Amino acid sequence: MADNEVVITVKPNGSLRVAGPFRLVDVDGNVFELPEGWDHNRDVTLCRCGESAIKPFCDSTHKELDWAPETRAT
Repeated sequence: MADNEVVITVKPNGSLRVAGPFRLVDVDGNVFELPEGWDHNRDVTLCRCGESAIKPFCDSTHKELDWAPETRAT
């Protein structure tokens, strides 16, 4: 992975892992604040189950649910 490349990994039955320099904005262009201790220079995870208390970021709530959307590229 190049230093300026962003890679998004779909984790099995879990979140989306974002690795690389990124900026996350809402539909109006407002930048999301990262949870405390997170920074734009390390991997973050985005919620796919919709139940995270820190949306759009993942707090691992999906592990407590019967939520299992196995997703693989074809």
